[in-house]
Amino acid sequence: MEIRPFRIRIDEGAISDLRQRLARTRWPSRMTDVGWAMGMDQDFLRTLIAYWLREFDWRRIEDSLNRLPQFEGVSESGTIHFVHLRSNAPRAMPIVLTHGWPGHFAEFRKVGGMLANPASCGRQSEDAFEVVIPSLPGYAFSSPTGVAGTNVFTIADQWAALMSALGYSRFIAHGGDIGAGVSTALGLRHRERVVGLHLNYIPGSYQPHLPNPGELTPEENEFLTRRAAWLDAEGGYSHVQSTKPDVLAPALQDSPAGLAAWIIDKFRSWSDCGGDVTTRFDFDELLTTVSLYWFTGSMSSAIRLYWESRRSPLRLSAGERIEVPVAVAHFPREIPIPPRSYVERGYNVTRWSEMSRGGHFGRSRSRRRSPTTSDHLPASFVETPFVLAALAVRRTHFAFWRTSRCVRP
Repeated sequence: MEIRPFRIRIDEGAISDLRQRLARTRWPSRMTDVGWAMGMDQDFLRTLIAYWLREFDWRRIEDSLNRLPQFEGVSESGTIHFVHLRSNAPRAMPIVLTHGWPGHFAEFRKVGGMLANPASCGRQSEDAFEVVIPSLPGYAFSSPTGVAGTNVFTIADQWAALMSALGYSRFIAHGGDIGAGVSTALGLRHRERVVGLHLNYIPGSYQPHLPNPGELTPEENEFLTRRAAWLDAEGGYSHVQSTKPDVLAPALQDSPAGLAAWIIDKFRSWSDCGGDVTTRFDFDELLTTVSLYWFTGSMSSAIRLYWESRRSPLRLSAGERIEVPVAVAHFPREIPIPPRSYVERGYNVTRWSEMSRGGHFGRSRSRRRSPTTSDHLPASFVETPFVLAALAVRRTHFAFWRTSRCVRP
């Protein structure tokens, strides 16, 4: 794999095209007194689109993103875009952070900086990490695949190859959403290299081997019932993306307003915002996510990963288990994940942390800012508790690292 520098530069014509499309948005007919009941509040979306058209400054966001040290790994299977945050600490532990859908690499901008430079959050230099933040294949600036067969297992192999190219023989893997599936696959397929896993989600397709399903505990049965109810009420997006993504893809590729509605519904539904998404994410945060998908044209390839996951689920066979140490951070407003007992049927769970608040996008900051005052790149959707959990995992389970040789480029 060849590693080469990467810099974001969206063509001015693409920005002009976006503005023209936003100005020509064909709005659906209105329904009175429904608010968000049908999935998207049209008044909110109109306000957001107006801000995107007239006030959102992509070039400022782009400049901020380009302050991250970005690279791409080039191989026969395509290019993998990634951020590489180096530490000055002599024995910094490598960690690969994998995002999910509808996420992107910039979610980890702040938390990655804190892991690489723990002094920034009051920790010691001996707690430092070498941080690698890849974009999933077909997401943002990673190339899409031209043939079927890319799934969390093949992506895990790509991550292992990337870490080897960077000179890291062993590392920790963190992930949520699809990233949890990739990290789990790393623990299964590359266990000799993975020191441990840190997850804030359990893959939706996870199914341990159950020789006698009747032995499930009441808590585990309650989870299965609750998950089924959630999928019925909130899982329409997943069913479409898992079964017929290329029916949905043209609409999301062609309409920026439609793309925004599809993404932002998830930020509202899956966060601890109490129904008001702007208490957790300002307009620049939301539109950075939407713009990354829009300018890279990556939503069509991104949602195909759901179709691939349906074909290659995480179902453990008899005797199959993730044996590397696993730490789980459970956020209270996360979409349904199994209880610890069910997770332990397939994972070697050595730490389970119940977070005080937060949802699918981690512990996001409370904000009450006017969208017109936004003047910075969104720092992260995950706050310091994730960093502290990762450091605790390191200290609790991997103290031997300090006496071993960490291979660095």
